[in-house]
Formats: sequence, structure tokens, C-alpha cells
Amino acid sequence: MKNNTIILLIVSVVVLAAVVYTLTGAESPEDYIERIEKEREKQFKFLRFEFDSPLTEEQKLNFAKLNFYPIDPTYKVKARLLPIEERKVREVPLTDGSKEKYIEHSWAEFELSGKTEKLLLLQAINEPDKRNFFLAFADKTSAGETYGGGRYINARQDGKNSITLDFNMAYNPYCAYNPDYACPLPPKENLLEIPIPVGEKNYGK
Repeated sequence: MKNNTIILLIVSVVVLAAVVYTLTGAESPEDYIERIEKEREKQFKFLRFEFDSPLTEEQKLNFAKLNFYPIDPTYKVKARLLPIEERKVREVPLTDGSKEKYIEHSWAEFELSGKTEKLLLLQAINEPDKRNFFLAFADKTSAGETYGGGRYINARQDGKNSITLDFNMAYNPYCAYNPDYACPLPPKENLLEIPIPVGEKNYGK
């Protein structure tokens, strides 16, 4: 095959890939990693500089970075949204012993590491956007490399019967930084038997 033909073939493949990304609305792996890194930078700046940060003023002075696992796109999963027919209000325990009410809305079922997993999606009682869900989970990294009280994901329904769960975006609750805060604990249904080695690690470790 002549060099010109090879070059033309490579250019055609690149153009085709660009067209596919444009038409499907998907982002390239490079764009995905860049977006996650920008979100992490925003999180750091909020904790370091904002008045509403859970960090004390003394903590802010010594706060140099957040700890994260490397970004792994395989932990961004498309889950089947399985609505709960008879939705109930659940009193979710907080770290200070009090309770907060949420609606048991749906299950998110997905495949990860060769296994089918299912997590309970909760919704705040006063949530104005019914496509937004609160997901608190713990896994085999909890109380070791990650916070013992679990981590959170802000999940948003993106299809009629689907929702994307991006564990690279898993973040610590406020009480991981400051015990003066009270944070919801993961429900027993969301205690995973597998490690989730992505997202935010334990603060200060």
C-alpha cells in the first residue's frame, strides 16, 4: 500500500471518529479525563477558599490537595433504572445519630467487574428536579483508602429507563473533613462487596 493511501486512510478514520462523536454527543476519552480533572479542581477550590466549606480556617491554611484514585473510564457505567412501585419514605441515619427523610425511588442495576450490582437511589423529599437522585454507597475500600462513612454520587436520570453512575465522581461527605457535620450513611442495600478504586480517597491519608 502506498504511503499516500495509508495517510488518506488514517485521515478518514480520524474524521469518521470525529463525526461519530459529534453525532452521538459522546465525549472522547481525552475530553472525559479533562472534564473530571476540572471538576476535581473546582472541588479543591471550594474546600480551600469558600466560606461554606466544611474545613475550618486552620484546616484551610494547611490544605494543599485532595487525594484521588487515577481516573478509570470503566467505572462510568450505564445502569438500568428500575422504579420502585410502592415508594416509601425512609429515615436515613446520620453520623451524629439523628435521621433525615428521603424517598426510596428506584434501583440502579448495572454490570461491573463481571458481576451484576444493584444500588438504591434515594430522592430528597423537597427535590424540585425529579431526575436528580442521591446515591450513598460503601465498598471494600471504605474505612481504609476511602472514608469509612461511605461516599456519594450525584446521579441524574439521562434516559427513559437508564441512569449513568460515574464512580470517578464519587466524593466524600462533609463529615469526612469535619466531624462537626452530620452526614447520611449509606443504606444497607448500598454496601458493595467489591472495591471501587476510583473517585475521592480518604481526607488526610
